[in-house]
Amino acid sequence: MLYVIIAEDVDNSLEKRLATRPDHLARLQALKDAGRLTLAGPCPNIDNEDPGPAGFSGSVIVAKFDSLAAAKSWANADPYVAAGVYSNVSVKPFKYVLP
Repeated sequence: MLYVIIAEDVDNSLEKRLATRPDHLARLQALKDAGRLTLAGPCPNIDNEDPGPAGFSGSVIVAKFDSLAAAKSWANADPYVAAGVYSNVSVKPFKYVLP
């Protein structure tokens, strides 16, 4: 089943985000390579694809996992969690409808 992972950044997380990004992206690439990733990306703090020093307010990931528990376990093991980038991570079942 699909699950949506919604993570919220701590204030002023950009430096930590940039330092941890390669490890974070490697985990997402592994999901993609396994055919389990539907979408992933950060939420800019301003209305611009490249927010520059304004940074990001969080991230959204939609991916396939065997269970809600497995999705939560994967989300909580994210390098951004360990680095203190995320202040809160929520995981919910997701039903893909469109397009």
